Amino acid sequence: MNYRKFQADKIFTGFEFLDPGHMLIMDEDGKVIEILAEMDAGEGIERYKGILCPGFINAHCHLELSHLKNTIPAHTGLIPFLLDVVSKRDHDQALILERIEKAEKEMALEGIVAVGDICNTSITLQTKRESKIKWNNFIEVLGMRDEKAEANLLHYEGILKAFTDATDNGEGASFKSSLVPHAPYSISNKTFEGINNRTGHQIISMHSQENPAEDELYTKGTGDFIQFFNTLGLNGSPFPATGKSSLRSCLPHFKNRQRVILVHNTFTAEEDIVFAMDHAKEHLSGIHFCLCANANLYIETRMPPIDRLIKNKAEIVLGTDSYSSNWQLSIASEIRTIRKELPEIPLQLILQWATINGARALERDDELGSFESGKKPGIVLLDNALQARKII
Repeated sequence: MNYRKFQADKIFTGFEFLDPGHMLIMDEDGKVIEILAEMDAGEGIERYKGILCPGFINAHCHLELSHLKNTIPAHTGLIPFLLDVVSKRDHDQALILERIEKAEKEMALEGIVAVGDICNTSITLQTKRESKIKWNNFIEVLGMRDEKAEANLLHYEGILKAFTDATDNGEGASFKSSLVPHAPYSISNKTFEGINNRTGHQIISMHSQENPAEDELYTKGTGDFIQFFNTLGLNGSPFPATGKSSLRSCLPHFKNRQRVILVHNTFTAEEDIVFAMDHAKEHLSGIHFCLCANANLYIETRMPPIDRLIKNKAEIVLGTDSYSSNWQLSIASEIRTIRKELPEIPLQLILQWATINGARALERDDELGSFESGKKPGIVLLDNALQARKII
């Protein structure tokens, strides 16, 4: 069997940096054989300037919104942004499919090897069937009324079936697909309960605390979301005020050993971080906090409280969100933004978020996320400016 031998200024294993005296050995199929000292590697070494990393994990994306690139203005705040997405997402299907395919290629060239992708429809299915990226398809449920909960769930189960049928037919062999809630401001209690009952030991992704109005909605039953509901034809809030934050009000619905990815967390308080991690210990298989730094700046001009998450030893992962709220679908760009905004965070830690942590969150760490023997994680090269290029 033929082997490929890789050397760089640094090798990041998924856990730590190795110095230039190490070689990464892979077989011709991209499977990691071992990491050796240079003196033991022999000839035929491929040498690179920069950092060699395992392929990146994009833990949160909306591939089906790729046609909205440069369509929705930046810095509007969450609620105007949501209304723009609702009003502008319908478009010519041929254009939507073209932009989906283009975005998938962009992510692959940037070294992204797995994506947690939000799906409101099955329109991404054909592109994903032919993609080398591994896809966690999060079929996103929206349902604000208890009385419509079962009908809504049946509708989204139909979309889920399109993805699971593809897996059963061998067309989407690398798919993992599950029902997930959109956000605390769009899911009724009965809908939450229905999702919980259908997702034991599965992966849940949920938008969480993107705007302070989300907490006000639950603590007091007031705030900017009331106007949002009125615009959608609802008379006030469909949710009862609980006197608690949105996260404390909604996360307890999940108690069937799910693995939960909380996305954005732009306004998450420290007590909510602690609460979520304590709830996970008792009721979940794990909890992860997904940062989408560029999207947070695009929508709210604000970074999430990364220092609080690090202080509390939260499991952090990275996502890009969608082209409706980002300038590019690039984990390398997310890394650059975090480095620019918070230069005190060690690069090694951020790269862990982009690789092994993301692989754990998507339950793909048996094959991706690190240069460990037997895995096929892909290789991405980061140059000195932290620009990324796929190697394998």
